[in-house]
Amino acid sequence: MNSFDVVVIGSGPGGYVSAIRCAQLGFKTAIIEKYSTLGGTCLNVGCIPSKALLSSSHHYAEIAHFADHGIEVSGEVKVNLEKMIARKTAVVDQTSGGINYLMDKNNITVFNGLGSFVDATHVAVAKADGTSETIEAKHTIIATGSKPSSLPFISIDKERIITSTEALSLKEVPKHLVIIGGGVIGIELGQVYLRLGAQVSVVEFMDRIIPGMDGALSKELTKVLKKQGMKFYTSHKVQSVERAGDVVTVKAENAKGEVITLEGDYSLVSVGRRPYTDGLNAENAGVKISERGQVEVNDHLQTSASNIYAIGDVVRGAMLAHKAEEEGTMVAEILAGQKPHIDYNLIPGVVYTWPEVAAVGQTEEQLKAAGVAYKSGSFPFKALGRARASADLDGFVKILADAKTDEVLGVHMIGARTADLIAEAVVAMEYKASAEDISRMSHAHPTFAEAVKEAALAATENRAIHV
Repeated sequence: MNSFDVVVIGSGPGGYVSAIRCAQLGFKTAIIEKYSTLGGTCLNVGCIPSKALLSSSHHYAEIAHFADHGIEVSGEVKVNLEKMIARKTAVVDQTSGGINYLMDKNNITVFNGLGSFVDATHVAVAKADGTSETIEAKHTIIATGSKPSSLPFISIDKERIITSTEALSLKEVPKHLVIIGGGVIGIELGQVYLRLGAQVSVVEFMDRIIPGMDGALSKELTKVLKKQGMKFYTSHKVQSVERAGDVVTVKAENAKGEVITLEGDYSLVSVGRRPYTDGLNAENAGVKISERGQVEVNDHLQTSASNIYAIGDVVRGAMLAHKAEEEGTMVAEILAGQKPHIDYNLIPGVVYTWPEVAAVGQTEEQLKAAGVAYKSGSFPFKALGRARASADLDGFVKILADAKTDEVLGVHMIGARTADLIAEAVVAMEYKASAEDISRMSHAHPTFAEAVKEAALAATENRAIHV
């Protein structure tokens, strides 16, 4: 029987990063993946393929504005969805192949098959050919991720009533895509097909889209996407989703009790994700699963079985790839006797639409609810020279700081390249910077990053220079 110091079940960003860190720290490490490719949801049917399609569709959408830049395109410009999907697949294959390389480089043994607990120190691997192998694990890290959620009355057929997985590989651009759920995944994929010519309608139960983020970001993104042609039905509760041939009918009730009917040729069900522990047989190892389906862990990500840990989407907290990576690293270092730490307040969130949306720390709504005295400073992208030069005028940066100490409590931004700009805010907050600290740092001109400096100036006695 093969024996390992650490066995990781699941090869997504949390799992493979954890395995690499374990190997770096001298542990004999193995990783188990039920699918034929490594990388989990993020690399195969999540973060990477969706960003590839967002990028391709963004290039197409930009053509409409070429004339503004003095670029004349003659002839018909067409979308070749098949080639676009093929490019997405190539990006996924290359990225997944990179994980294989990293496993070899770090001498990590890879087992392909469904991993399940025999007991707390033995894991069975059920392989595709029907055979099974049991390996011994001194420590096990559960990194089995999540799967798309649905609503009890919706029958997902993966043809016309689809999840995000199928939306990444459609054979045609929908005529009318009805999206159920106005969260990150639905809005991102909605913009992909909106750009390619689809009519897109979003039905959201809450009173705004991206409801987990600061209200100002939601308001601005809604305004921009409406201008692009996306339609929103917020504060609507979906009652039914039915398919008849190529027509999908969605009925939803608004706050007044009125029922609306939307007919489309596709409906994307994007109502969140659920922890995935199917087939894990956690009970055999004494690992407790909560009523919400999450693996229960303590502050050290240790389960009810002392030698077993769990990370990423399968445990509490935001379902983000980079959060899983940090947790995977943390567990590896705990096993090595180190004392790592994660500040979950400083895990950034990003929406990869255009304009991009990014945030870290507390929202204005959270500060108000907690009774925290704060001050706010904002700066619009349209006042930036760089934004005018590139015609990326939508959006703003907002900085929230403690009213007494001036410590930055939250940074919320929407605009060009904010997915990258948010890292500055994370660094600043990690070192407990004040708004004045950021305002006194030199930012290159002309850049989008100047909006962060100007927002900090605005939060510091309303000292913004360029607005």
